[in-house]
Amino acid sequence: MVRLHSECLTGDVFRSDRCDCGAQLQEALERLVDRGGLLLYLRQEGRGIGLAAKLDAYALQDSGLDTFAANEALGYAPDARDYLVAAQMLRALRVGGVSLLTNNPDKGAQLAQYGIQIDGMVPTATHLTDRNEAYLRSKAEVCGHHLFV
Repeated sequence: MVRLHSECLTGDVFRSDRCDCGAQLQEALERLVDRGGLLLYLRQEGRGIGLAAKLDAYALQDSGLDTFAANEALGYAPDARDYLVAAQMLRALRVGGVSLLTNNPDKGAQLAQYGIQIDGMVPTATHLTDRNEAYLRSKAEVCGHHLFV
């Protein structure tokens, strides 16, 4: 099992409740301890736009834009992450096929494009709170994340 986790300072460290990143990281660590596997922590803050731009995007989200529209309003792609480095890491570790711990279909699609065999997709829980419901709904509706909101 492999979890690709994109850095989220606000969620992973400060436990922000406006996203589900910290909860996903905690769940992944617990599942990997129980089952074994790899966590690849990728420096792709704010879906690849960086911390400063992510904080600007937060301000736009507070005015009504969803997380993806906020990135676009700042001149970025809705999701600028690229998983080439993750594929290179998996090849360097001589990992064959992977069961990917994610709800994000793009992660599996990109790894497959980079030559990594995807043996399965293992969903994470939906970490729904009052504060992140709109965020999670956007992930499902805009980018096809497999969530139950």
